[in-house]
Amino acid sequence: MNKINQFLVACSLCAFPVIGQAQQDTSYFVKHLQFSGNESIDQKVAMAARLVPSPQQLAWQQMELTAFLHFGINTFTGREWGDGTEDPSLFNPTELDADQWVRTLKECGFKMVLLTAKHHDGFCLWPTKTTSHSVASSPWKNGKGDVVRELRDACTKYGMKFGVYLSPWDRNASCYGNSPEYNKFFIEQLTELLTNYGEVHEVWFDGANGEGPNGKKQVYDWDAFYKTIQRLQPKAVMAIMGDDVRWVGNERGLGRETEWSATVLTPGIYARSNANNERLNITQQAKDLGSRNILKDATELFWYPSEVDVSIRPGWFWHEEENAKVKSLKELSDIYFQSVGYNSVLLLNIPPDRRGLLNEADVARLKEFAAYRRQVFSDDKIQNGNVSWTACAGESRSYAVRPESRLNVVQVQEDISKGQRVEKFTVEAYHDGRWQSLGEGTTIGYKRMLRFPELTADSIRVHIDSCRLCANISNVSAYYAPTLASQSSAADWNTLPRSTWSQLSSSPLVVDLGKPVRLKAFTYAPLNGEAKPTMAYHYQFSVSEDGKEWKVLVSDGEFSNIMHNPLPQTVSLPSVTIVRYVKLEATTPNDAPAVMAMEELGVTVVPDEK
Repeated sequence: MNKINQFLVACSLCAFPVIGQAQQDTSYFVKHLQFSGNESIDQKVAMAARLVPSPQQLAWQQMELTAFLHFGINTFTGREWGDGTEDPSLFNPTELDADQWVRTLKECGFKMVLLTAKHHDGFCLWPTKTTSHSVASSPWKNGKGDVVRELRDACTKYGMKFGVYLSPWDRNASCYGNSPEYNKFFIEQLTELLTNYGEVHEVWFDGANGEGPNGKKQVYDWDAFYKTIQRLQPKAVMAIMGDDVRWVGNERGLGRETEWSATVLTPGIYARSNANNERLNITQQAKDLGSRNILKDATELFWYPSEVDVSIRPGWFWHEEENAKVKSLKELSDIYFQSVGYNSVLLLNIPPDRRGLLNEADVARLKEFAAYRRQVFSDDKIQNGNVSWTACAGESRSYAVRPESRLNVVQVQEDISKGQRVEKFTVEAYHDGRWQSLGEGTTIGYKRMLRFPELTADSIRVHIDSCRLCANISNVSAYYAPTLASQSSAADWNTLPRSTWSQLSSSPLVVDLGKPVRLKAFTYAPLNGEAKPTMAYHYQFSVSEDGKEWKVLVSDGEFSNIMHNPLPQTVSLPSVTIVRYVKLEATTPNDAPAVMAMEELGVTVVPDEK
């Protein structure tokens, strides 16, 4: 640990002088700083340059690649969000092997594993004392099993860091919606996880908050949750609904090209969060979370780095029909360059199957992905690129490239233990006797990768166009990433040509399929994979042979998580039904009438019986 980080360990969330109180430009602010209101924009920028991560935030960023394991009762029901009424006897993995999970992930370069210890359905993967809705009520290991324990032991065995996801939303708990009672219940569950399983490195909460069984909305006591973590696991980072790690704003694996870890976004666990963020007109999805322009009106600043979460499959839980839909190597590679390469940590979900194993299709792709990264990043084309460089605005540094080296990636890193400072940079190559631009970027942060068409070069030059104070560049490197072929996948969620269809209305969506068909399933696919305020969430699906008499096939459906992961969701019907007209009546996540287009509907039909 360097001297600066030793200082940070001894400091709380306050400013402290590194050299002397009089030298204001060398003092650092750990994790948070508050403006007095009297600073000029230049003073604010100088202070922002000296905001630094806590030791655990720095260690978290350096992991780069972490794994999510969505596993639970949904694995056995085929759902994405359970409703809490599931029979615990459904949970019965036949070959559960946490060693296989962790060994595979370790071999493929992951540094931490996060498990869905409890998802929204309330089913607990450990034998909790708080509810019978857990593995203790399942036939797996005669009710004596503990998935959390098995994963913790495997992480210890393989030297892997360990994290837990505990859903605040609980669709099984009868006390959900009775805020004081449920908060006590939730803290008891959190205490079990943070007390009985050794060191926990990350605690992951999402912000899902549905209606309770009594019709009341639960008010979470984030402050009490946070204090519980600080007391029991002070070295853990608190992610998403915490103030250590920030959700990037989508579940598609896409970071921002301009990604500030020093951000004006107030974490959601603070009571002032809504007021602060509304005043600045920002959300987690905002493109600008830290520029000079937005600093002008900011009252405080947080070191709140981005985590990019995405699943290796279309869904978050394992579904047999998705075994052939694992993301391609090119998709995973692009995600990596746009997450780790955009100053974020990549949290990749790999869901165990009903056997309790990482599926063969997922494992094969993970190994392919790991081999590709090793091929690319084990061969740095630049000489002496890891020499520290204190760069002020307008300064450049050139780096010699090994002779005859092909390259198409340049990577630049800042020493973020001294803050995030670069606002704009340019990369050039000396080629054929002249300097030519390879590209430019805005923020760098922990790591920024810039891709460009393949070339050979004698030298690479990095120019710092704009920065806060002087930037601390810790590394410049260059690589060759072999081109990967795109794998176009035709939509397989509609088997009846739309040329025969007619849309009769959009809210509800009523479609005449043009002829009677034997309907097996239907699919809702938000147009262009985009979440819109008018998209469907809760729905009722009906069919008719004549457009007059309707039969309801699904009365209380839900497109789970559609607002965050707007990918096609297919609903299998109870039985094959002869229909000509279909009707999808739906409300949005905000309970307004949903508006849908015919192109967002797919049907799966089966041939006529002979």
